[in-house]
Amino acid sequence: MIPNSDLRLGTHRFAGPVVFLAPMAGVSDRPFRQLCRRLGASAAVSEMVTSDTRLWDTAKTRHRLDHQGEPAPRIVQLLGNDPDGLAQAARENVARGADIIDLNLGCPAKKVCRKAAGSALLADEALVERLLHALTAAVSVPVTLKMRLGIDRDHLNAAHIARIAERAGVAMLTVHGRTRACGYRGDVDYPAIARVVDAVAIPVLANGDITTAQRARAVLEQTGAAGVMIGRGAQGRPWLPGQIRAALNGQPTAPPPRRAALGELIEEHVAALHRLYGPNQGVRIARKHIGWYLQHNRAEIDRRPLLALTDAGAQLAAIRSLFDRPAGTRTVPPAPGDDRLSVRTGD
Repeated sequence: MIPNSDLRLGTHRFAGPVVFLAPMAGVSDRPFRQLCRRLGASAAVSEMVTSDTRLWDTAKTRHRLDHQGEPAPRIVQLLGNDPDGLAQAARENVARGADIIDLNLGCPAKKVCRKAAGSALLADEALVERLLHALTAAVSVPVTLKMRLGIDRDHLNAAHIARIAERAGVAMLTVHGRTRACGYRGDVDYPAIARVVDAVAIPVLANGDITTAQRARAVLEQTGAAGVMIGRGAQGRPWLPGQIRAALNGQPTAPPPRRAALGELIEEHVAALHRLYGPNQGVRIARKHIGWYLQHNRAEIDRRPLLALTDAGAQLAAIRSLFDRPAGTRTVPPAPGDDRLSVRTGD
């Protein structure tokens, strides 16, 4: 049986089972989060933000702290290992409009773990407890936690960390079914996620290699989780969380956008990236998204000329040409100054 009770995080209610977009550094920025939300994701978590406020003047962090026009709940994921620093960062983000604060105990990247942050924190349960108590005491909004199963297969302590989090007042957990040592390789251990679900009374989301509605349904049946979190599967397919959510809730599932609609979606996504980051950086950031879109949907074309473009206007024109879309055509015009994306599915 798939759990279908509603999920509540503070004042925010989600019809279950829920499908969240995962925090992905360099991917789940504001334009991508807005797009996934408009296409049906229950919620979307920000890229991880350092808790060191001295670094917040960098362009990268300023963009990650930007939630203009984003629908509630705005979920900000923090990265750090200092209780006081995390508490201050949480308060600052709530003041800037964050509705939920998430702590990163899941990132396996070496540059993060070398700083004793991300999934490296799973090796220090006492510190995790101090961090979580500092966060829940600092803010009145819900605090959530995303983590892995442990440091490696010999140290699977996710269930114990989950109980620590529950006692600290954490409202929800997300568990990626691999260890820090696994990175993104190997099979996801869904039975281990089920053991975390059984260990606590707070809701748990299952994460890891969930790329279809069928897989999501099987994972929920196997784990008893309250929902799933979609990460890499949504790259180039921002409609995937919404599709999975509809299927899990027994609703009609819209097909992936076809030719004209897909071209419009890509163009509007890329234009939003240009607006957020500026034409130069926006073009570079857009390339990976364009590559993912084409990898999933038009694998037969040669992507190299399009991905080599350096001019924002030329990039948008090339997308229109690829999908045979006349310049200036839109399905639904956005409101003036609105960065939200207007997208439909089908032709």
